[in-house]
Amino acid sequence: MGVLSVCMKIAGWFPVVFITAVVLWSYYAYVFELCIFTLAPLHSIVQLIFYILFYHCFLVMFVWSYWKTIFTQIGRMPTEFYLTSSELQRYEAEDRNEQQLDVLKQISREKRLPVHTRTFGGGMRYCGPCKAIKPDRAHHCSVCSTCVLKMDHHCPWVNNCVGFSNYKYFVLFLLYALLYCLYVAVTVLPYFIQFWTGGLGGENSKFHILFLFFAAAMFAISVSVLFCMHIHLTLTNRSTLESFRPPVFRHGPDKDGFSRGSACNNFREIFGEEPKYWLLPMPTGKGDGVSYPVQARDEDSDRLIDPGAESDVLSGPEDEEDRHTKGAGKGEIRNSMKSTVNYATMGQPEVPSVAINMENSTDGQVNYGAETNSINSHR
Repeated sequence: MGVLSVCMKIAGWFPVVFITAVVLWSYYAYVFELCIFTLAPLHSIVQLIFYILFYHCFLVMFVWSYWKTIFTQIGRMPTEFYLTSSELQRYEAEDRNEQQLDVLKQISREKRLPVHTRTFGGGMRYCGPCKAIKPDRAHHCSVCSTCVLKMDHHCPWVNNCVGFSNYKYFVLFLLYALLYCLYVAVTVLPYFIQFWTGGLGGENSKFHILFLFFAAAMFAISVSVLFCMHIHLTLTNRSTLESFRPPVFRHGPDKDGFSRGSACNNFREIFGEEPKYWLLPMPTGKGDGVSYPVQARDEDSDRLIDPGAESDVLSGPEDEEDRHTKGAGKGEIRNSMKSTVNYATMGQPEVPSVAINMENSTDGQVNYGAETNSINSHR
């Protein structure tokens, strides 16, 4: 590890240190300057207990979720997605991109990797730095120098990648940060007004309370925007990266390709089935970060990596009998398929029209026919 890398790793902790310092100062300003030095002399004991009790509840949940977001290990790819030395030699031995793509398809079929998505060019999603085939929804993080399962984004405020392993903690961190800031702003507001109008003395407390209100209000506004955005992403089962660049399936880009069909099901995929654990930064989500349910039209998308796969436009669902029928189509839909295309030039006298008929017979043969007719134009 070079000197530059060490400096970058140290610098990555600066935002975390900044947030920690702000929280420590807010604790001093709220508990001591507001509650002890301002409320206690006014003999507001009940109000003092109420303020301190609820403040510490929000603070504990905020710090807990923030800690879990920072120090939870990012989700890494299973070993089978990495190319072995022999597989890497096979891949690098090919000079052309098409041939390299064929090698990746063969490797993916041999390992039976649950890969449904592809690049916009139609190829396998391959990570050069990691020398691995990317699982669905995984992306390479240049800061963490590895591929992250269901990567959402790299957040400098937590100095960690937000992804499959800690996305629930990140959403809860935003929730409790918002509640913490709103609680502080609302409870400080009456004394902020009194200090501002000169109703209360104490220059030192005045500075801390005034600045505490402004800081809490500004952080609440900024965090609320992020929280609303990630609630929307949670209910639609998308990551931040997928919201800007939809995943590509066999039928093309589809921003709802990983949706479970409803906002409730999408929410439960991340927060789990037990409501009593939803608000706790504990691992309750579903899945392994590698395999995801996809829309029904892509259930057979292992054929994404089959170069001989035919288009879905002309294929129906397969059954066991269809798989073993020689020369037959891809299901009963194709056996009864009849397509007619008419090409005609209208508006010109004595211009012939051509009708091309294509029909699949039950024995798997394709019959073609063409008919021509003259069209008399009437003006």
